[in-house]
Amino acid sequence: MKNFNFSNKTEIIFGRGSERKLGKKTKAFSNKILLHYGGGSIKKYGVYDKVVDSLKESGVEFIELGGVKPNPRLSLVKEGIDICRKKDINFILAVGGGSVIDSAKAIAAGVSYDGDVWDFFDGKARPKEVLNIGVVLTIPAAGSETSAGTVVTKEEGWYKQSFGTDELRPKFAILNPETTFTLPPYQTAAGAVDIIAHVMERYFTKVSNVDLTDRLCEATLKTMIKNVPIVLENSEDYDARAEIMWAGTIAHNGLLGTGRIGDWASHNIEHELSAIYDVAHGAGLAVIFPAWMQYVYKQDINRFAQFATRVFGVEYDFNDPERTVIEGIRRLKSFFKSIGMPVTLEELGVEDNRFEEMATKCIEIYGDGLGSFMKLDKEDIIKIYELAK
Repeated sequence: MKNFNFSNKTEIIFGRGSERKLGKKTKAFSNKILLHYGGGSIKKYGVYDKVVDSLKESGVEFIELGGVKPNPRLSLVKEGIDICRKKDINFILAVGGGSVIDSAKAIAAGVSYDGDVWDFFDGKARPKEVLNIGVVLTIPAAGSETSAGTVVTKEEGWYKQSFGTDELRPKFAILNPETTFTLPPYQTAAGAVDIIAHVMERYFTKVSNVDLTDRLCEATLKTMIKNVPIVLENSEDYDARAEIMWAGTIAHNGLLGTGRIGDWASHNIEHELSAIYDVAHGAGLAVIFPAWMQYVYKQDINRFAQFATRVFGVEYDFNDPERTVIEGIRRLKSFFKSIGMPVTLEELGVEDNRFEEMATKCIEIYGDGLGSFMKLDKEDIIKIYELAK
């Protein structure tokens, strides 16, 4: 186990009716805020009205900025920065899923910066001061409600990049599983894959003697595998929705990565798919992650066999552990298919004539030696795309 520092200061307000506490929580930070959200779903299903009522009841003035898209756009981030500067706003309330929260974080980082906010994503600068953020989560997936990171897409060249700092962790996050009842099955499933992938990025490590966090990761994965089919059958099963929502937060708040070094190659390889083809991040991960596993598992057959036996109940083959590994990968893909996710690039509509372009951009952004479980170069990334066809 590696040395580590762990701190996560986001206050979680979880459960039925928790959004009623929103106004008082927000007013403790500011009387004037930017209310940031996505499309029309929060208005269609009543979340917007509950948020606005609570803010008005507490006397909080708000300026609205909607229109956040999946794979949030840099242009809207810059619009939000401009609004906050002109209106003297010092707090952002993000109502939605990971894309809305990531957009809010980027705005929060850019308001006090004299240069281009994309400098943070390019690694040219670090924010010295950020605005405070609060969250009302409606889509369990990205884990951005308690994470330190943000991911934004730059339309010029379609680059999807990330950066993070602990100051970007939201001050509070309101999690009411009831707000997820109306999520379409595909969105529910894509979010679930994102959660699962966050755990697996941490699970596949070369660090030894991390049994406690191994077990925490395995428990989170098994919780997802059990509960996702339940909510796909009954979208208003509160208990199953609650398990998924809390798992999504645990998966990406830093706890499961303590003492270990995660990989993150699959996420970065997938970012090229969602940047260029605008596919749902979770759907892209359902395709890329098994292909990555297939490509790298010989680096540590024991760890992949442990995953297969502990998470998917594959009987360990003492004569041929590799068979155990292959069966574990097969069962993961089968689970993704069973919840309506694609498992090939063909299903996503991705053609092989852009593999080299995507691999080149990936290396441009992250450099040679992508990932930590196995260092990947451009040719390795192309081969993973090939396996995913």
